[in-house]
Amino acid sequence: MKWYLKVLKQYTDFDGRARRKEYWMFTLFNVIFIFLTQTIDNLIGVTFDIYGIPLGFGYIYLLYTLALFIPSLAVVVRRLHDVGKSGWMYLLIFIPLIGFIWLFVLAVTNGDKGENKYGKDPKEA
Repeated sequence: MKWYLKVLKQYTDFDGRARRKEYWMFTLFNVIFIFLTQTIDNLIGVTFDIYGIPLGFGYIYLLYTLALFIPSLAVVVRRLHDVGKSGWMYLLIFIPLIGFIWLFVLAVTNGDKGENKYGKDPKEA
């Protein structure tokens, strides 16, 4: 949970580097909270639908995802910095399937040892 809170404290910090552990622990808690917000929306019966087809989420989910959009983007950029890539590499997500796979590979890759052009090694700090 401390990694999740660390990302929230650095919610607009696109500089520096983020360890794998920081990124994946944030992602884990984010997925858990997204599941909880969808469950709450479904339990209270406030979900959106399009032409009668339920979407499975409502206002609580929408508010949560909007609030976490910038911190999520910031931690992804810092994670890309840790492997020596520009934050602009995140735009690969728009390439169907290949972009997701490439970003996943970068997210699980061990970060650069020592200092790189984006900052000091977070494992040494």
